[in-house]
Amino acid sequence: MTDLLSWSQHVASWRRDVHAIYSDARADPDPAAAHAGWVTRRTALFHEHPATARRPGQDLHHAPYDPAYRFVAEMGAAEPEEWAPTTGSDGAVRFTRAGRFDIPGIGSLDVWWLGSYGNGIFVPLRDATAGRTTYGAGRYLLDTVKGADLGRAGPEGSGWVLDLNFSYNPSCAYDPDWACPLAPLGNRVDVEVPVGELLPRGD
Repeated sequence: MTDLLSWSQHVASWRRDVHAIYSDARADPDPAAAHAGWVTRRTALFHEHPATARRPGQDLHHAPYDPAYRFVAEMGAAEPEEWAPTTGSDGAVRFTRAGRFDIPGIGSLDVWWLGSYGNGIFVPLRDATAGRTTYGAGRYLLDTVKGADLGRAGPEGSGWVLDLNFSYNPSCAYDPDWACPLAPLGNRVDVEVPVGELLPRGD
């Protein structure tokens, strides 16, 4: 049985660290430098933190930064739709579609709202590299509950920064004991997105 006294504090520490990493990435005016810092600190966190999902012998693997995969997009309207993926001990977790991002040359991604405790925006992504160079069930682009948010930009801050170089693997990509919400149909695109976090090495 998990030692909840210790585990709860480890997870709280993990969340603080993730929020800090993204806060610094948002503050850096150079996207490539922000990405380099994100890779370095995320890798260190996965290697050193007691709440990591990384298994012994695994190493994180990231593609080089490519500015062609950074976009600023406004969230467009989409018909409300419910999505309730099952995530292990949490059972069915209910999301409601809040909108959609249209990304030039990539496709459309549904934006999901987690209305339960915490509230937040969630955007998973599964592209044509899935199962070959990236995790077969997809990656995450935004998850504001966890602090994974690159901020707003554009006129009057109306656009969201969607930098696909920051796409990252869910915890279940590293340890199958974790259960994660995976990309539904509205978050799957037919093109390759060769940037971001790749399949772990040494798996």
